[in-house]
Amino acid sequence: MDAQNLIFNKTYKQIEGQFIAKAPSNIALIKYWGKTHPQLPKNASFSFSLSASYTETKLVFFPKKETINYDFDVFLDGVKKDDFKPKIQNFFESVAEYIPFIQSFRFEIYTHNSFPHSSGIASSASSFAALSLCLMQMERSFTPEMSDAYFYQKAAFLARLGSGSATRSVKGSMVLWGKHPDFEGSSDLYGIEFSKVIHPVFHDFQDTILLVDKGQKKVSSSVGHNLMNGHPFAENRFQQANLNLVSLIKAMKEGNLSEFIQIVETEALSLHAMMMTANPYFILMQPNTLAIIKQIWEFRNDTNTSVCFTLDAGANVHLLYPKSETDKVIKFIDNKLSKFCENNQYICDEVGI
Repeated sequence: MDAQNLIFNKTYKQIEGQFIAKAPSNIALIKYWGKTHPQLPKNASFSFSLSASYTETKLVFFPKKETINYDFDVFLDGVKKDDFKPKIQNFFESVAEYIPFIQSFRFEIYTHNSFPHSSGIASSASSFAALSLCLMQMERSFTPEMSDAYFYQKAAFLARLGSGSATRSVKGSMVLWGKHPDFEGSSDLYGIEFSKVIHPVFHDFQDTILLVDKGQKKVSSSVGHNLMNGHPFAENRFQQANLNLVSLIKAMKEGNLSEFIQIVETEALSLHAMMMTANPYFILMQPNTLAIIKQIWEFRNDTNTSVCFTLDAGANVHLLYPKSETDKVIKFIDNKLSKFCENNQYICDEVGI
């Protein structure tokens, strides 16, 4: 669907009300790293949505007479957060073309994360996805004939304008984002649900997040993406990601765990390799990150389990494994890995919404 078809151009009532939405965090298996304006990816990506790690947002709205400026306040767990406002302001400015009615209302945005603040789980994806779902409920109240397909497609489109990865947190336990010739319906404008053809072993895959560093990101996502501009290996990286996506989907359709492991770990290390070879360069992994990775490799080799890792743009490790291996892996975490985590902390989650 073309972006022009997503512009709201109907009449609406200036009413007051509220809507609530919940959206999951996600972890990319095929990494999106590098973008063009406005939040369009340089390569396709694929992610797992997480069942227990989510953002719930309540959007309260009131009519106002003046329609020039955006009028809103943001609250996290009931506490007003003015430091969140610049990102929301930028988001509103980005989506106003598609939902112009937002300039006619004052908003109160109440948000809550199921995971602790500074837990090492990125909240921007789930937060912008939840807010976009609220805004689409608002639009649907003006156009009740709206189809579910349009509702979720436009919500994913809007979420992308707040945070690229947010488009993968709108709908689906597995989501593909980015135009790719091998996948019909794929688009740079929004993520698409992609779980029905996947082997059942992946439908309840486990993700235990090992919290090596719970602090704020050392390098913001925007800065990280911008480092791909002019990067000497950027074009090869984009090609690698798109090829890896084809191989990953094939492995996941077949239930080929060994191939899945190889691709997912290659993607994680490639992301960090790009950061280490950028200008300026950054090392986002910590010594304990590397220690955990070595332990995972040894454990997998010794036990023939299907445990593997992926990384986001930080030091924390996402430990991925089939649900059938949970008891064995949790014992491994407690005995060998938790000592590398900040305050021995980790979060158990799984694929799903």
